[in-house]
Amino acid sequence: MILFQIIQKPQKRGAEIFAAQLSEHLEKLGHTVILISLFEGVSELPFSGKKIQLNRPISKRWYDYEAWQQIAHLVKEFKPDIIQCNAGDTLKFMILSKLFFGWKVPVIARNASTVSSYIKSTPTKIINHFFYKKVDAIISVSKFSADDIIFLFPSTKKKTFVIPIGIDETITNHVEWKNQHNNSINVVHVGGFTFEKNHSGLLRIWKMFLESKPNAILHLLGDGPMKQEIEEEVIKMNLSDSIIFYGWTANPLDYIIKADMLVLPSIIEGLPGVLLESMYCRTPVVANDVGGINEIIEHKRTGFLVEKSDELNFVKAMQEALTIDNMVNEKAYQQVVNHYTNKSIAKDFEKTYTIILKQKLNYAI
Repeated sequence: MILFQIIQKPQKRGAEIFAAQLSEHLEKLGHTVILISLFEGVSELPFSGKKIQLNRPISKRWYDYEAWQQIAHLVKEFKPDIIQCNAGDTLKFMILSKLFFGWKVPVIARNASTVSSYIKSTPTKIINHFFYKKVDAIISVSKFSADDIIFLFPSTKKKTFVIPIGIDETITNHVEWKNQHNNSINVVHVGGFTFEKNHSGLLRIWKMFLESKPNAILHLLGDGPMKQEIEEEVIKMNLSDSIIFYGWTANPLDYIIKADMLVLPSIIEGLPGVLLESMYCRTPVVANDVGGINEIIEHKRTGFLVEKSDELNFVKAMQEALTIDNMVNEKAYQQVVNHYTNKSIAKDFEKTYTIILKQKLNYAI
């Protein structure tokens, strides 16, 4: 197959990184993948195949006729069998190009979050419903994400599939903590500085955790629009001595494997790959029970789940995570190895693409 993977821009965020990793594994399976980004970006994504940057002005995201035309030219030139849209504006650009220029390639929308959390008005719902009606299939990252979009748009039920995110098994162990303290408890959080990740809540949790574990250090890996705000909040809360900012890191597994635990008090998630990475590293996980997280973590069997906004119990779960039996970490590791590596996930995407193409062929006959 010839496959287009469409991303927002070359950036180190979950949707783009996974699309690049998936593309790499699909090429290893013998397919030709072209990774196409809509907007300008400078990050180097983990894909060795053909990449095309349209570098469109983001200010024209709703009426960029030239971009829709460029996409149509690429479809005509490369003749893809499947086009997969990976979050952001990608679905909108593909559907509008298809409507204006009449190409027939099946379009798949990858649903990697909780769509209803972002649709706050009737006009927004109507617009999104229009685009989702036009896709040939939706691949949701979790059953929760699939149920959410089906509840919001019932017409999507018959064309929705569930394929989880996977991880790449790459650990080099060539990194060190900044400002390492002897006998410190190292807690890591990996995620972009956006409202979904709830860094403000994490700081409140951390302040309480320090009361019982004053030698603990919180390592924050990631970048994003709210980073400066959180840095200022850390100073105001007098937490600077116990929190270290790292920015974006190329391979968070190298840090996760060294940590005593990973925490994720998010308020919105689909199925976060960082939890799978932590489980793969046999590092205990404490996370809010949101999105599809409880589909990969069973409380006290493969990690710790806490009800959203219950910050006191989150602290208690962190304390308990420091004392768990190694069997919990081993069960978590085995679960990832058996079900959540990108090598196997790519085969699931391949099978789903084949099903979609057969369905499309049957409709045409």
